[in-house]
Amino acid sequence: MDPLLSVKVGCLVALLFLTLICGMAPAFVNWFLKKDVTGIYELIICLISSFAAGIFLGACLLHVVADSLSNIAVQLQYVNYPMGELILSLGFFLVLIIERIVLYISQRSQSHSQDNISLPSSTSSHDDSYQVKPNISVEISEDPHNHVHPQMYSHSSFRALILFCSLSIHSVFEGLAIGLQSNYSSALQIAIAVLIHKGIIVFSLSMKLIQSMTRPVWLIIYIVTFSLMSPIGITIGIIVTLKKSSVISLAQAILEGIASGTFVYVTFLEILPQELNSGQRPLLKVLFIMIGFTVMAVIAIWA
Repeated sequence: MDPLLSVKVGCLVALLFLTLICGMAPAFVNWFLKKDVTGIYELIICLISSFAAGIFLGACLLHVVADSLSNIAVQLQYVNYPMGELILSLGFFLVLIIERIVLYISQRSQSHSQDNISLPSSTSSHDDSYQVKPNISVEISEDPHNHVHPQMYSHSSFRALILFCSLSIHSVFEGLAIGLQSNYSSALQIAIAVLIHKGIIVFSLSMKLIQSMTRPVWLIIYIVTFSLMSPIGITIGIIVTLKKSSVISLAQAILEGIASGTFVYVTFLEILPQELNSGQRPLLKVLFIMIGFTVMAVIAIWA
């Protein structure tokens, strides 16, 4: 088998099993079900998250964006316009718009659910006003290391569902970026970044699904479905690259540019802010971000 295809197929299988294992772990291991993240558990999650952030940053800057811009420039060299930057921006705004829509629906759902909660009658006695009111506040997790959107912290099955859909879309484009690679080292570099980050993503997603009181059968369906998203993206990318023609090459460059835009979004608007905005162990976090970036820099030597 061609080495490039071997890396893609190997990453497809690894992503499938890694996502299933990391996604099922919180549901079956009591240690992961702690409500209070403290001590050695907190430190481990902190360092893994920071290292993954550095991995993604290195993959984004040293390979994904540079290669996509180069490929688009070759395919559209007759166009006197920065088409590479434009297509990358389209990918960026595509994910941004989808996530804003998801968050808007989530917020509307929360406001409607709170409006439907009956309040004490105005004719109640004065003493009744001192009764304990139902707690309708939304509990927000303060764990800064879970790479899921803030609304995921709500104990709402509906909001967990739509955020699961949003993260699944991310996964398809991450897999697409791997499947569209045209050389061995490039595919390996992106595969490492996605594998490390995917484990953290699905681990955090699974914990929040449990906290949102998702039934076990639906939890399994969510995790299995989520585990298939990146392999689907890789498969699409492989199919596109196998059929070489001028049209296919142009489509490959455009798809790769869109996927690169999603990488930029995930790296700079999700992963890095969540790591750097937390006041806990800031210098240690920066160190592990740099270590992760260094790993990708060393791998880039093989390119």
